[in-house]
Amino acid sequence: MKVLVFGETGQVARALALAGPARGMTVQTLDRAQADLSDPTACAAAVMTTDADAVINAAAWTAVDAAEAQEDAAHVINADSPRAMARACTARGLPFVHISTDYVFDGTPGSAWTPDAPTGPLGAYGRTKLAGERAVLDSGGLAVVLRTAWVFDGTGKNFVTTMLRLSQTHDTLRVVADQIGGPTPADAIADACLTIAQALVDGTGQGGVHHFSGAPDVSWADFARAIFVTAGRNVTVTDITSADYPTPAARPSNSRLDCTSLKAAFDIDRPGWQDALTLIIKEAQA
Repeated sequence: MKVLVFGETGQVARALALAGPARGMTVQTLDRAQADLSDPTACAAAVMTTDADAVINAAAWTAVDAAEAQEDAAHVINADSPRAMARACTARGLPFVHISTDYVFDGTPGSAWTPDAPTGPLGAYGRTKLAGERAVLDSGGLAVVLRTAWVFDGTGKNFVTTMLRLSQTHDTLRVVADQIGGPTPADAIADACLTIAQALVDGTGQGGVHHFSGAPDVSWADFARAIFVTAGRNVTVTDITSADYPTPAARPSNSRLDCTSLKAAFDIDRPGWQDALTLIIKEAQA
């Protein structure tokens, strides 16, 4: 199977480029010169001319705070271009996997969010990602929207690499403790996307919305503690509230995702983030 991937330098796109060949698949990633996400027409053209069997969109505007001041630009990348991709996939009869986010929910404390739970984005990033979801699902083709959260790997700009960097110069850090979610390894997301794409190509999977996040759910503060313990860093974490760390965009306090529908539909389990964290730190210290 050959897979066309929008994105090249992002965490999941890099993981897809590695995971595909390991599974006997050919993965073609697209950089900005090949498909500029700010140009929906170019994105559609890439799909219309591909010889791939399936398409995965692993690219997005992910600068959450910047989106507050640049929502129109974020909307093009997160909604208009996915719409163009999805419509082109429909025209070609190609399955489409689109990665989305927990930010489509308002984060009200309570149980984990199910795929059919009411949405209510708190900010521009979430609004544009929700618009992208709806555009993909309205395209009329065979498409899966995969919502995930708290993505990390060992090289990108993410919470794990930030904590490891800060631990080199700090012995005490204040970290938000009233936001709860499931840290998700980028390579696990890549593997899930490829499993879904293969099932869609084989005719054993159906389109729809599913959730995928790491287990167990933790706060950012407890995740930070786990990072420092695993890395052997002597850093004390002090719990603070979201109000103590204001940002231009509000963050959901409850990012817990119910992933049972993904297990039922594609037999994909939630990944344990601790194993991934241990491997990342071991590689970084090698």
